[in-house]
Order: sequence, then C-alpha cells, then structure tokens
Amino acid sequence: MTSILLNGDPVRLRLDPEMPLLFALRDAANLTGAKHGCDDGSCHACTVLVDGRPVRGCQMQLRELEGAVVTTIEGLAGRHPVQQAWIAEDAGRCGFCDPGFILAISALLATNGNPSDADIAAIPNACPCGAAPGIARAVRRAAAEMSRQQRQQTASQPAQTRAEAGN
Repeated sequence: MTSILLNGDPVRLRLDPEMPLLFALRDAANLTGAKHGCDDGSCHACTVLVDGRPVRGCQMQLRELEGAVVTTIEGLAGRHPVQQAWIAEDAGRCGFCDPGFILAISALLATNGNPSDADIAAIPNACPCGAAPGIARAVRRAAAEMSRQQRQQTASQPAQTRAEAGN
C-alpha cells in the first residue's frame, strides 16, 4: 500500500508497488489527464508533479512515492496562470501533450519566474504537432502574469509585514 497526497487529498493506493504511477493514476484513480504516449519516457506526455518537481509518471513506480505530494493536471483545475496563458495563446494543437507541458511549465515558473529562451527550450516535453512557438509565448505570458500577481500581493500586504519580510 502506498499513501500519497493526490491533488490535495490523502489517498492510499492498494496496488502493486512496482506499478508505474501513470497507470495507478489512470486506471485506479481515474485521473486521465496524464497521457500514455511513448512507452519509453521520451515524450513526457505523462508528466505529473511529485513534491513540486516534474516527473514522468511512466518511469516512477509506486514504491518510490510513499508520503509524496502528487499533482496532476486535474489538480490545477483550470485556475493556474499557465493554463490561462495556454488558452490565451492557443498553445496546444491536438491537445495530447498539453497536460504534461502545463505541469512542466508550472514547475519551471515556480523556481524561475523569468525563464530565458534557453530555459524554455530545455523543457523536455515533446510536441509532434509543432506547437513550440505558441508554447513559448504561453510560458512568457504566464511568467508575466505570475510576476504581476506577486507584485500585487506584495503591495497589498501591510507595511510592517513587508518590512519584516525584507529582514
């Protein structure tokens, strides 16, 4: 049995510990956003976040996840700035790789609020439909929106709280 926090909810998975996370999500938890694409981990369509880091669900076994925090595209629920930017920039084509890209980008922006072109190009997810220009625009739009939200949140804090944060 593997206990994880899945999209904010505690879950106990009574499955073979050797089962890949991707299949546990899709078959046992009925979360089908992560896609099964390539069988060798090269496409990253199965990307989910584990403890905030993007991982390929097809390459991670349940035995590696005890106590982990797992977030799937369903856990973002359409509110994340990356999802909003993805839609605004019409970044996807066929939609198959969208969930994996959105999660990989959200992880990137959580650690790098102003990614360079090289940082964006280094996202390992693959899109065979040729959506790279739209994806890059979506990353930049999401980064700008997240920066704007952070500035707005900082400005709305009481002056004393801002001063304490600076010390």
